[in-house]
Amino acid sequence: MTAKYISDEEAVKEILDVGKRMYAAGFTAANDGNISVKVSASEIWTTPSGISKGFMTKEMLVKTDLEGNILEGNMKPSSEIKMHLRIYKELPDAGAVVHAHPPVSTSFAAAGIPLDKAYLQESVVRLGVIPVVPYAPPGTEALADSVGEYCHNYNGLFLEHHGVVTWSSDAVKAFYILESIEHDAKINMNLRLMGIERPMTESQIDELIEMRKIWGVTTGGRPKSK
Repeated sequence: MTAKYISDEEAVKEILDVGKRMYAAGFTAANDGNISVKVSASEIWTTPSGISKGFMTKEMLVKTDLEGNILEGNMKPSSEIKMHLRIYKELPDAGAVVHAHPPVSTSFAAAGIPLDKAYLQESVVRLGVIPVVPYAPPGTEALADSVGEYCHNYNGLFLEHHGVVTWSSDAVKAFYILESIEHDAKINMNLRLMGIERPMTESQIDELIEMRKIWGVTTGGRPKSK
């Protein structure tokens, strides 16, 4: 994952597009969720506070530096900007961060249950483990600190009693990771409802983790076989 900075206009368009996708998918309710895109080594565009992600306009978005100082825009930036900024500082190659509350994934986060079993081939390769970051109040430095401790080793995180955060080289890819986590959570939930515990074997997991090199996946940890 290497950030290739895009123009301000492209970043704004990307945020608006992903916001509509998140809202249409039911990953956010009311004014939930936030998105940011990096446009230089020291600047990002982010969503405003208190606005539905499905009904944003370009005039509503806010540009800040990596300290959270507003550079452009008339609205208050997302309440979760500290978490976004911390991820950019920890992962300089990250080009975008997406946070939302997909219902099934957020149920796992509320229950404190990670996605750490090797049930799906694609999930082992592309996602790996999705751990639960210990509880911290939203919008706080404590939450940013908790996320900062975990983001180096994984491709997405559950925020305990809160939701999900993902990152990638651009906002669309970060949204795809979010979408994949929700899909994996649905499969995990269905297996629990079926009363079936049938993860892959250690040798199967080894083979799939080796395949990460082909897909350029360098993090994710090792899902369990039992």
